[in-house]
Amino acid sequence: MTNIFKVLFHRAFLFGAAIAIQVAVLIMMIYRFQQYFVIFYGISTLISMIVVILIANGRSKPGYKIAWIIPIMLFPIFGGLFYLMFGGSRLGARTREKMNSITAKMADALASDSAIVNEIKQESTGAACQSHYIQEYAYSPPFTNTYTEYLPSGEVKFERLIEELEKAEHFIFMEYFIIEEGIMWNTILDILKRKAQAGVDVRIIYDDLGSIMKLPYQYDKQLEEMGIKCCIFNPFRPILTLRFNNRDHRKIVVIDGHTGFTGGINLADEYINAIERFGHWKDTAIMIKGDAVYSLTVMFLAMWDYLRGVIEDYEQYKPKYYLKEKFPTDGYVQPFSDNPLDDESVGETVYLNLVSRAKEYIYICTPYLIIDIEMVSALCLAAKQGVDVRIITPHIPDKWYVHAVTRSNYDVLLEAGVRIYEYTPGFIHAKSFVVDDEYAVTGTINLDYRSLYLHFECGVWLYKTSSVMQIKQDFIDIIKVSQEIQQEKLILPRRVGRALLNLFAPLM
Repeated sequence: MTNIFKVLFHRAFLFGAAIAIQVAVLIMMIYRFQQYFVIFYGISTLISMIVVILIANGRSKPGYKIAWIIPIMLFPIFGGLFYLMFGGSRLGARTREKMNSITAKMADALASDSAIVNEIKQESTGAACQSHYIQEYAYSPPFTNTYTEYLPSGEVKFERLIEELEKAEHFIFMEYFIIEEGIMWNTILDILKRKAQAGVDVRIIYDDLGSIMKLPYQYDKQLEEMGIKCCIFNPFRPILTLRFNNRDHRKIVVIDGHTGFTGGINLADEYINAIERFGHWKDTAIMIKGDAVYSLTVMFLAMWDYLRGVIEDYEQYKPKYYLKEKFPTDGYVQPFSDNPLDDESVGETVYLNLVSRAKEYIYICTPYLIIDIEMVSALCLAAKQGVDVRIITPHIPDKWYVHAVTRSNYDVLLEAGVRIYEYTPGFIHAKSFVVDDEYAVTGTINLDYRSLYLHFECGVWLYKTSSVMQIKQDFIDIIKVSQEIQQEKLILPRRVGRALLNLFAPLM
């Protein structure tokens, strides 16, 4: 009984009920117009026709267009109205103008470095083109004087994170999609409280929707009382709005400006297998030490300043002020961010560039394989040209319908020669690409529509670093405990079901 009351009075349930009531009221209002059905039908149909024309001529991906055009045409009375209310992937003009400060501050703080790009060009024109693109369109330059260490599991990341947090003397910045009370977070919180009491500047950002079922209401105020500064990204409110399409999916830690972490691992116990949800949870991260950490610092501060409404001097957080030693150059490291504020899908473009430039192999880990025709074509073409293309996805899903869409993409890839594996022990949440023993990308960017087009994300492009080979070796180790997928003949109902789910995949 206690658990039932806990669920019923949880803010997620209450807010969900409030939204459901708003939807019901909207439908009832439309229903009331039935006495003017001919007029109403005509106006609604006209609106739907205009919306379809706007969608068809818009800059959205073809898959996203089709996923909306079909239901609008099937239900012209409601379709156009619902699209206008909920279908756009872009923020309102006022919100967009305010949030553009995030991009503007990053561009101002991270100056382009043509010298390093030219240095990369001496080794590879292709690598230089990729680096130049990230620098110009994600406002994130490449760095040397940086050491990277690939962390192949949540348990290893947790151990390394604890070690580095204990060394903090000046500031700790943390930005996460999910924070949940438990062994992992409580251990970290104890350190953060101690550090804050010792005068260390401790700041935390978490996404409200990502943590809504994990943290108590107004948890930010509890942290503030502990001396830990806290901001919530996009606080969840019981109002129908497009703002909830855009989430902060990043995972960032910055310690004293010279040590940083990112990757797929949130601060919850399933990520370190302290609890079991979907079998063994396989996830990864990367630790960065040196000059490249400044990009992660700027990403965090730009978001913090937007949420807090403040203006800071980013110069004081550069690695050089607290770096006691210069880290040796270990290849080229280029952390970058992606956001839904523009029409530039940086994460997808970086992935497509990796696929198109692969000559020998490309190995991919992703929890979701919900991809558009451009990515499907690129992967198929690479395989047809003799490139060894391999993809690992989960065997035990976290969402059955998303996993069904993932599997619906297998056939066309398998036919082209792409090899697909499912991680048999459980759920793989890692997001990584590794190519030709030279390039790799790891971070928070999934191969799905929401991650590629709607969320704030981050990743690290690596060229000729030791961590590239660490990522490759981990991929080989994962394959040893994964099952290779073979083409199968599906019965008609299942084939139709998967086709329908795939059709509406962009809306998931």
